[in-house]
Amino acid sequence: MKRIAVFGSGSWGTAIARVLAQAGHKVSLIGIFPDEIEAIIKNKENVKYLPGVSLPEEIFPTTDLNQAYSDAVFLSVPSHAVRESARLLKPYLKPGCIIVNTAKGLEENTHLRLSQVLAQELPNHPISVLSGPSHAEEVGKDVPTTVVAAARDIATAEAVQDLIMTPYFRVYTNLDIIGVEMGGSLKNIIALCTGVLEGMNPRDNTKAALITRGLAEITRLGVALGAKAQTFSGLTGIGDLIVTCTSIHSRNFRAGKALGTGKPLAEVLNEVGMVVEGVRTTKVAFELSQRLNISMPITEHAYKVLFEGMTPNEALVNLMMRGKKHETEDLILSIDPTKLV
Repeated sequence: MKRIAVFGSGSWGTAIARVLAQAGHKVSLIGIFPDEIEAIIKNKENVKYLPGVSLPEEIFPTTDLNQAYSDAVFLSVPSHAVRESARLLKPYLKPGCIIVNTAKGLEENTHLRLSQVLAQELPNHPISVLSGPSHAEEVGKDVPTTVVAAARDIATAEAVQDLIMTPYFRVYTNLDIIGVEMGGSLKNIIALCTGVLEGMNPRDNTKAALITRGLAEITRLGVALGAKAQTFSGLTGIGDLIVTCTSIHSRNFRAGKALGTGKPLAEVLNEVGMVVEGVRTTKVAFELSQRLNISMPITEHAYKVLFEGMTPNEALVNLMMRGKKHETEDLILSIDPTKLV
Protein backbone atom coordinates (compact mmCIF):
# COMPACT_ATOMS: atom_id res chain seq x y z
CA MET A 1 0.00 0.00 0.00
CA LYS A 2 1.22 3.45 -0.89
CA ARG A 3 0.02 6.87 0.07
CA ILE A 4 -1.38 8.64 -3.00
CA ALA A 5 -2.91 12.08 -3.50
CA VAL A 6 -5.33 13.10 -6.22
CA PHE A 7 -5.57 16.86 -6.69
CA GLY A 8 -8.87 17.82 -8.26
CA SER A 9 -12.23 16.60 -6.98
CA GLY A 10 -14.15 16.68 -10.25
CA SER A 11 -15.47 13.65 -12.13
CA TRP A 12 -12.13 12.33 -13.36
CA GLY A 13 -10.26 13.00 -10.12
CA THR A 14 -12.97 11.12 -8.22
CA ALA A 15 -12.87 8.20 -10.66
CA ILE A 16 -9.05 8.01 -10.51
CA ALA A 17 -9.14 8.10 -6.71
CA ARG A 18 -11.55 5.17 -6.73
CA VAL A 19 -9.31 3.11 -9.04
CA LEU A 20 -6.28 3.85 -6.85
CA ALA A 21 -8.22 2.75 -3.77
CA GLN A 22 -9.21 -0.47 -5.54
CA ALA A 23 -5.52 -1.00 -6.30
CA GLY A 24 -4.90 -1.09 -2.56
CA HIS A 25 -3.71 2.42 -1.75
CA LYS A 26 -4.65 5.04 0.80
CA VAL A 27 -5.90 7.96 -1.27
CA SER A 28 -6.35 11.62 -0.38
CA LEU A 29 -8.84 13.30 -2.72
CA ILE A 30 -7.87 16.96 -2.47
CA GLY A 31 -10.23 19.72 -3.51
CA ILE A 32 -10.10 23.48 -3.05
CA PHE A 33 -13.80 24.10 -2.40
CA PRO A 34 -14.81 23.20 1.19
CA ASP A 35 -18.51 22.85 0.41
CA GLU A 36 -17.84 20.32 -2.36
CA ILE A 37 -15.50 18.26 -0.16
CA GLU A 38 -17.97 18.36 2.74
CA ALA A 39 -20.71 17.09 0.42
CA ILE A 40 -18.50 14.21 -0.77
CA ILE A 41 -17.71 13.25 2.84
CA LYS A 42 -21.37 13.42 3.84
CA ASN A 43 -22.73 11.46 0.86
CA LYS A 44 -19.74 9.12 0.37
CA GLU A 45 -20.28 10.02 -3.26
CA ASN A 46 -19.46 12.94 -5.56
CA VAL A 47 -23.08 13.77 -6.30
CA LYS A 48 -22.18 16.90 -8.25
CA TYR A 49 -19.65 15.45 -10.68
CA LEU A 50 -19.90 11.65 -10.52
CA PRO A 51 -23.37 10.72 -9.26
CA GLY A 52 -24.26 7.11 -8.56
CA VAL A 53 -20.68 6.04 -7.78
CA SER A 54 -20.02 5.15 -4.15
CA LEU A 55 -16.58 5.87 -2.73
CA PRO A 56 -14.67 3.28 -0.66
CA GLU A 57 -13.37 3.99 2.84
CA GLU A 58 -9.79 4.13 1.53
CA ILE A 59 -10.55 7.54 -0.05
CA PHE A 60 -10.20 10.55 2.24
CA PRO A 61 -11.71 13.75 0.77
CA THR A 62 -9.96 16.84 2.11
CA THR A 63 -8.97 20.45 1.45
CA ASP A 64 -5.71 20.02 3.39
CA LEU A 65 -2.81 20.56 0.98
CA ASN A 66 -0.47 18.84 3.44
CA GLN A 67 -2.02 15.57 2.22
CA ALA A 68 -0.16 16.11 -1.06
CA TYR A 69 2.94 14.81 0.74
CA SER A 70 2.56 11.40 -0.87
CA ASP A 71 4.39 8.80 -2.95
CA ALA A 72 2.61 10.04 -6.07
CA VAL A 73 0.29 12.93 -6.91
CA PHE A 74 -2.29 12.63 -9.69
CA LEU A 75 -3.29 16.00 -11.13
CA SER A 76 -6.89 15.94 -12.30
CA VAL A 77 -7.58 19.58 -13.07
CA PRO A 78 -8.46 21.34 -16.35
CA SER A 79 -5.51 22.05 -18.64
CA HIS A 80 -5.58 25.79 -17.98
CA ALA A 81 -5.17 25.14 -14.24
CA VAL A 82 -2.16 22.80 -14.42
CA ARG A 83 0.55 25.44 -13.99
CA GLU A 84 -1.27 27.18 -11.15
CA SER A 85 -1.94 23.84 -9.44
CA ALA A 86 1.72 22.82 -9.69
CA ARG A 87 2.77 26.09 -8.08
CA LEU A 88 0.18 25.66 -5.33
CA LEU A 89 1.26 22.10 -4.53
CA LYS A 90 5.03 22.54 -4.82
CA PRO A 91 5.72 23.42 -1.14
CA TYR A 92 3.77 20.36 0.04
CA LEU A 93 5.24 17.67 -2.19
CA LYS A 94 7.36 14.78 -0.96
CA PRO A 95 10.85 15.00 -2.51
CA GLY A 96 11.02 12.94 -5.68
CA CYS A 97 7.35 11.93 -5.71
CA ILE A 98 5.91 11.11 -9.12
CA ILE A 99 3.57 13.67 -10.66
CA VAL A 100 0.93 12.09 -12.93
CA ASN A 101 -1.03 14.46 -15.15
CA THR A 102 -4.45 13.29 -16.32
CA ALA A 103 -5.63 16.48 -18.07
CA LYS A 104 -5.79 16.55 -21.88
CA GLY A 105 -4.93 19.87 -23.41
CA LEU A 106 -2.25 22.37 -24.39
CA GLU A 107 -1.31 25.56 -22.58
CA GLU A 108 -2.54 28.73 -24.22
CA ASN A 109 0.01 31.37 -25.25
CA THR A 110 3.05 29.13 -24.62
CA HIS A 111 1.66 26.25 -26.76
CA LEU A 112 3.37 23.84 -24.35
CA ARG A 113 2.28 20.30 -23.63
CA LEU A 114 1.21 19.87 -20.02
CA SER A 115 4.17 17.65 -19.12
CA GLN A 116 6.41 20.50 -20.28
CA VAL A 117 4.50 22.89 -18.02
CA LEU A 118 4.98 20.53 -15.09
CA ALA A 119 8.67 20.07 -15.87
CA GLN A 120 9.10 23.83 -15.69
CA GLU A 121 7.27 24.18 -12.40
CA LEU A 122 8.38 20.92 -10.71
CA PRO A 123 11.84 20.19 -12.15
CA ASN A 124 12.86 17.80 -9.37
CA HIS A 125 9.96 15.41 -9.83
CA PRO A 126 9.51 12.61 -12.38
CA ILE A 127 6.58 13.43 -14.66
CA SER A 128 4.12 11.00 -16.20
CA VAL A 129 0.95 11.31 -18.23
CA LEU A 130 -2.09 9.04 -17.95
CA SER A 131 -4.24 9.10 -21.09
CA GLY A 132 -6.50 6.98 -23.24
CA PRO A 133 -10.17 6.21 -23.99
CA SER A 134 -11.60 6.59 -20.51
CA HIS A 135 -14.81 8.36 -19.53
CA ALA A 136 -15.04 8.95 -15.78
CA GLU A 137 -18.67 7.87 -15.79
CA GLU A 138 -17.69 4.38 -16.96
CA VAL A 139 -14.45 4.06 -15.01
CA GLY A 140 -16.41 4.87 -11.86
CA LYS A 141 -18.73 1.94 -12.59
CA ASP A 142 -15.91 -0.56 -13.18
CA VAL A 143 -16.41 -0.74 -16.94
CA PRO A 144 -13.23 -2.44 -18.28
CA THR A 145 -10.95 0.36 -19.48
CA THR A 146 -7.45 0.53 -20.97
CA VAL A 147 -5.15 3.54 -20.77
CA VAL A 148 -1.49 4.46 -21.25
CA ALA A 149 1.07 5.68 -18.72
CA ALA A 150 3.62 7.71 -20.66
CA ALA A 151 6.92 9.15 -19.47
CA ARG A 152 10.36 9.94 -20.81
CA ASP A 153 11.86 6.99 -18.91
CA ILE A 154 10.52 3.48 -18.55
CA ALA A 155 11.03 3.38 -14.77
CA THR A 156 8.56 6.23 -14.24
CA ALA A 157 6.02 4.82 -16.70
CA GLU A 158 6.19 1.37 -15.09
CA ALA A 159 5.92 2.85 -11.59
CA VAL A 160 2.61 4.49 -12.58
CA GLN A 161 1.50 1.28 -14.27
CA ASP A 162 2.14 -0.63 -11.04
CA LEU A 163 0.26 1.95 -8.97
CA ILE A 164 -3.05 1.94 -10.77
CA MET A 165 -3.50 -1.39 -12.58
CA THR A 166 -6.65 -3.32 -11.55
CA PRO A 167 -8.86 -6.05 -13.07
CA TYR A 168 -11.04 -3.26 -14.49
CA PHE A 169 -8.33 -0.74 -15.38
CA ARG A 170 -5.53 -2.00 -17.61
CA VAL A 171 -2.48 0.23 -18.07
CA TYR A 172 0.07 0.07 -20.88
CA THR A 173 3.35 2.01 -20.94
CA ASN A 174 4.70 4.23 -23.71
CA LEU A 175 7.86 6.35 -23.91
CA ASP A 176 6.43 8.59 -26.63
CA ILE A 177 5.07 11.14 -24.21
CA ILE A 178 4.76 13.72 -27.02
CA GLY A 179 2.51 11.47 -29.09
CA VAL A 180 0.43 10.43 -26.11
CA GLU A 181 -0.18 14.02 -25.06
CA MET A 182 -0.86 15.32 -28.57
CA GLY A 183 -3.32 12.52 -29.32
CA GLY A 184 -5.18 13.12 -26.06
CA SER A 185 -5.31 16.87 -26.63
CA LEU A 186 -6.12 17.14 -30.32
CA LYS A 187 -8.86 14.51 -30.37
CA ASN A 188 -11.02 16.99 -28.45
CA ILE A 189 -11.09 19.24 -31.52
CA ILE A 190 -12.36 16.42 -33.72
CA ALA A 191 -14.90 15.38 -31.08
CA LEU A 192 -16.19 18.94 -30.98
CA CYS A 193 -16.55 18.92 -34.76
CA THR A 194 -18.24 15.50 -34.75
CA GLY A 195 -20.75 16.88 -32.28
CA VAL A 196 -21.40 19.82 -34.61
CA LEU A 197 -22.28 17.37 -37.40
CA GLU A 198 -24.60 15.53 -35.01
CA GLY A 199 -26.32 18.82 -34.15
CA MET A 200 -26.75 19.78 -37.80
CA ASN A 201 -28.31 16.41 -38.61
CA PRO A 202 -26.97 12.91 -37.85
CA ARG A 203 -24.63 12.10 -40.75
CA ASP A 204 -22.76 8.81 -40.44
CA ASN A 205 -20.83 9.10 -43.71
CA THR A 206 -19.65 12.59 -42.87
CA LYS A 207 -18.68 11.72 -39.30
CA ALA A 208 -16.65 8.75 -40.49
CA ALA A 209 -14.80 11.00 -42.93
CA LEU A 210 -14.25 13.64 -40.26
CA ILE A 211 -12.80 11.18 -37.74
CA THR A 212 -10.51 9.59 -40.33
CA ARG A 213 -9.23 12.86 -41.77
CA GLY A 214 -9.06 14.27 -38.27
CA LEU A 215 -6.66 11.51 -37.27
CA ALA A 216 -4.51 12.38 -40.29
CA GLU A 217 -4.06 15.98 -39.22
CA ILE A 218 -3.58 15.06 -35.56
CA THR A 219 -0.75 12.78 -36.70
CA ARG A 220 0.78 15.48 -38.91
CA LEU A 221 1.04 17.99 -36.09
CA GLY A 222 2.16 15.40 -33.57
CA VAL A 223 4.97 14.11 -35.77
CA ALA A 224 6.05 17.68 -36.51
CA LEU A 225 6.53 18.16 -32.78
CA GLY A 226 8.57 14.98 -32.39
CA ALA A 227 5.96 12.26 -31.82
CA LYS A 228 6.09 8.80 -33.39
CA ALA A 229 3.45 8.25 -36.05
CA GLN A 230 2.56 4.77 -34.74
CA THR A 231 1.46 6.20 -31.38
CA PHE A 232 -1.59 7.68 -33.09
CA SER A 233 -2.71 4.19 -34.10
CA GLY A 234 -2.90 3.21 -30.43
CA LEU A 235 -5.09 3.85 -27.41
CA THR A 236 -4.19 7.52 -27.06
CA GLY A 237 -4.72 8.17 -30.77
CA ILE A 238 -7.48 6.31 -32.56
CA GLY A 239 -8.74 4.77 -29.31
CA ASP A 240 -9.33 8.08 -27.57
CA LEU A 241 -10.63 9.58 -30.80
CA ILE A 242 -13.30 6.90 -31.15
CA VAL A 243 -14.59 7.13 -27.59
CA THR A 244 -14.67 10.93 -27.55
CA CYS A 245 -16.33 11.28 -30.95
CA THR A 246 -19.07 8.73 -30.33
CA SER A 247 -20.16 9.07 -26.71
CA ILE A 248 -22.74 11.21 -24.94
CA HIS A 249 -20.32 11.25 -21.99
CA SER A 250 -17.98 13.51 -24.01
CA ARG A 251 -18.35 17.17 -23.08
CA ASN A 252 -16.71 18.12 -26.37
CA PHE A 253 -19.22 16.08 -28.36
CA ARG A 254 -22.14 17.53 -26.38
CA ALA A 255 -20.88 21.08 -26.79
CA GLY A 256 -20.38 20.54 -30.53
CA LYS A 257 -23.87 19.14 -30.89
CA ALA A 258 -25.31 22.27 -29.30
CA LEU A 259 -23.21 24.46 -31.58
CA GLY A 260 -24.49 22.48 -34.55
CA THR A 261 -28.07 23.43 -33.65
CA GLY A 262 -27.13 27.10 -33.91
CA LYS A 263 -26.55 28.03 -30.27
CA PRO A 264 -23.81 30.61 -29.58
CA LEU A 265 -20.58 29.41 -27.95
CA ALA A 266 -21.06 31.30 -24.67
CA GLU A 267 -24.49 29.76 -24.16
CA VAL A 268 -23.19 26.29 -24.99
CA LEU A 269 -20.32 26.49 -22.49
CA ASN A 270 -22.72 27.69 -19.80
CA GLU A 271 -25.08 24.78 -20.48
CA VAL A 272 -22.32 22.14 -20.34
CA GLY A 273 -21.25 23.53 -16.98
CA MET A 274 -17.77 21.97 -17.06
CA VAL A 275 -14.61 22.71 -19.01
CA VAL A 276 -14.80 21.92 -22.73
CA GLU A 277 -11.11 21.39 -23.50
CA GLY A 278 -11.64 21.30 -27.26
CA VAL A 279 -12.39 25.02 -27.43
CA ARG A 280 -9.05 26.13 -25.99
CA THR A 281 -7.18 23.37 -27.79
CA THR A 282 -8.60 24.46 -31.15
CA LYS A 283 -7.05 27.89 -30.67
CA VAL A 284 -3.65 26.54 -29.62
CA ALA A 285 -3.53 23.88 -32.34
CA PHE A 286 -4.51 26.37 -35.04
CA GLU A 287 -1.76 28.75 -33.91
CA LEU A 288 0.76 25.89 -33.85
CA SER A 289 -0.25 24.73 -37.33
CA GLN A 290 0.24 28.24 -38.68
CA ARG A 291 3.65 28.61 -37.05
CA LEU A 292 4.86 25.23 -38.30
CA ASN A 293 3.15 25.37 -41.70
CA ILE A 294 1.21 22.14 -41.03
CA SER A 295 -1.96 21.48 -43.01
CA MET A 296 -4.86 21.13 -40.54
CA PRO A 297 -7.99 22.09 -42.47
CA ILE A 298 -10.49 20.68 -39.96
CA THR A 299 -8.83 22.50 -37.09
CA GLU A 300 -8.63 25.69 -39.16
CA HIS A 301 -12.35 25.61 -39.90
CA ALA A 302 -13.20 24.71 -36.31
CA TYR A 303 -11.25 27.82 -35.29
CA LYS A 304 -13.21 29.94 -37.76
CA VAL A 305 -16.54 28.60 -36.49
CA LEU A 306 -15.61 29.10 -32.82
CA PHE A 307 -13.87 32.46 -33.04
CA GLU A 308 -14.56 34.15 -36.38
CA GLY A 309 -18.28 33.67 -36.93
CA MET A 310 -18.21 31.14 -39.77
CA THR A 311 -21.30 28.93 -39.80
CA PRO A 312 -20.94 25.13 -39.58
CA ASN A 313 -22.55 24.79 -43.02
CA GLU A 314 -20.03 27.18 -44.55
CA ALA A 315 -17.19 25.25 -42.92
CA LEU A 316 -18.51 21.95 -44.23
CA VAL A 317 -18.81 23.22 -47.79
CA ASN A 318 -15.31 24.70 -47.64
CA LEU A 319 -13.84 21.42 -46.42
CA MET A 320 -15.63 19.40 -49.10
CA MET A 321 -14.49 21.73 -51.87
CA ARG A 322 -10.83 22.14 -50.91
CA GLY A 323 -8.21 21.54 -53.57
CA LYS A 324 -8.05 18.02 -54.99
CA LYS A 325 -5.73 15.62 -53.16
CA HIS A 326 -4.36 12.12 -53.45
CA GLU A 327 -5.16 10.49 -50.10
CA THR A 328 -1.67 9.30 -49.18
CA GLU A 329 -0.08 12.44 -50.57
CA ASP A 330 -2.14 14.47 -48.15
CA LEU A 331 -0.53 12.59 -45.27
CA ILE A 332 2.98 13.71 -46.19
CA LEU A 333 4.52 16.31 -43.90
CA SER A 334 5.88 19.56 -45.25
CA ILE A 335 7.80 21.13 -42.40
CA ASP A 336 10.26 23.98 -42.17
CA PRO A 337 12.76 22.63 -39.58
CA THR A 338 13.68 26.16 -38.52
CA LYS A 339 10.16 26.61 -37.18
CA LEU A 340 10.39 23.64 -34.84
CA VAL A 341 12.73 25.43 -32.44
